[in-house]
This record gives sequence, structure tokens and C-alpha cells, in this order.
Amino acid sequence: MDERVQYLTDEGRARLEQELQHLHTVRRPEIAQRIREAKREGDVSDNAGYEDAKHEQSFIEGRISELEALLKRAVRIEGDEASSLDVVTLGCRVTICEDGCDPETYHVVGSVEADPTAGRISNECPLGQALLGRRPGDEVQVKTPGGRMTVRVLRIQ
Repeated sequence: MDERVQYLTDEGRARLEQELQHLHTVRRPEIAQRIREAKREGDVSDNAGYEDAKHEQSFIEGRISELEALLKRAVRIEGDEASSLDVVTLGCRVTICEDGCDPETYHVVGSVEADPTAGRISNECPLGQALLGRRPGDEVQVKTPGGRMTVRVLRIQ
């Protein structure tokens, strides 16, 4: 299993803890009930409902293990401290602009919380890596799968 540090905001940690709680208290008992019901029907060797429930149980147990391990090695992103810095750091919000495009603001987070469509980029993605340590006014070359692009750092919050 991946043993590297995972950076999480307080929001991200709460979301993962909520998911873990839901899996423990709702999903796991639901699956166990489905398995019990399928066993009551008799021979489970040709029971599609039983097989489906066992596969889902395996997935749920895997996700529980994954979340527990991730939360054990999580390091809190200090959002308040990051916002007072004048360089791009993990946890800050950065507004950038590519030539000919409208400015875009991103929240730099750990890979677990990344969701570019929601404005959350990972510190490990090409753009996130390129922005770390930069200051307002800096021009940054970013190597992406679609080619090179240049962005200017406008503001850090």
C-alpha cells in the first residue's frame, strides 16, 4: 500500500471521515444483510445476488482499508498560515492567467482532494508543481500532456 504522506485540508479530512463513518455504519450492515438473505435462499453457488453482494462487500472493505490508511498518514494543510504567505504553497488559493484567457483561481491541495473541475488542483499535478514557490507577477512554464503553456501568477490568497 502507498505509504507517502497525504496532505488534507480540514474540509477534506472531514469529508473522508464522513465517508468512512457511512461505510462502517450504513453500507457494511446493508451488505451483510444482503449476504444473509442470499444465504437463506439456499445454494449460494449459483446465486447471482450472493455473488453481487460479496463483490460489493469486497469493494466496501477495500475502501474502508484505504480510507483508514490514508487518514493515518494525513498531514493537515494549514490554510490560514498559507493564505498569509506571498508565495504559492500547499493550501493557498492562486489566481493565474494564460495569455488570451480569462483569469482562473485554483486551491492548491493534496492529491486526495484534487478536483480541477471544482478549482482544486493537486500539488503533484504539472500545474500545481510549477506554481509552488512562485510569487505574484511570475511567469511559469508548465509542461502538460497537451504541450507547454505559460501562465502568469496574478494573486495569492
